[in-house]
Amino acid sequence: MSYVNLHTHRFTDSPAILEVVNQYPRAFSETPFYSIGIHPWYIDESKIEEDLQIIEQKLQQQNCLAVGECGLDKRIETDLGLQAEVFEKQLQLAGKYQKPVIIHCVAAFQEVIAIKKQMKISVPMVIHGYSKNEQVARSLLDNGLYLSFGKYLLRNPELESVFKSVPNDRFFLETDTVEESIREVYELAAKYKGMIVEDLKEQINSNFKSVFQKEVR
Repeated sequence: MSYVNLHTHRFTDSPAILEVVNQYPRAFSETPFYSIGIHPWYIDESKIEEDLQIIEQKLQQQNCLAVGECGLDKRIETDLGLQAEVFEKQLQLAGKYQKPVIIHCVAAFQEVIAIKKQMKISVPMVIHGYSKNEQVARSLLDNGLYLSFGKYLLRNPELESVFKSVPNDRFFLETDTVEESIREVYELAAKYKGMIVEDLKEQINSNFKSVFQKEVR
């Protein structure tokens, strides 16, 4: 049974891993499965409409599994209003093509929840690289979002209790930009959940099928 790496910038092309490779509209390379979006760090006001057109074209391809990563980041200089506008346009595309959304969120969780409610978003939304406390996790879960864990699970032992509190049908695992393999993330996650790796793989494969409407082989 394959591992699922929900979000990675490093394509390994391993037959044992289903990798959702992060792609950008103007820096695209073909991979078996990918997500595509305008990251808040890379918003270029002169290119927004062009980028959205590229995203819309790619969303019509079967191997484009999600919109993202996209979202909100309060720790960058880009105006939050502009970030929200670009995020909302991508959410509209996700709804139009019924694709899940992989979200980059820094210090703006309540804003993401508010936008989800305001726009009545029905497609699944996944916060990638989750690193916050159990209270924030509960708020996100209560509002229908999923959480993906990776880098911070490996780096911060205090995240163990948060991870253990997340229902088994509401999380994913990822590597993002770290050097460690998805196998290492699974091994630690399985230890925290008191599971064997094969059972964890089965659980995440089930989660993936539920969210992405795709069977993992």
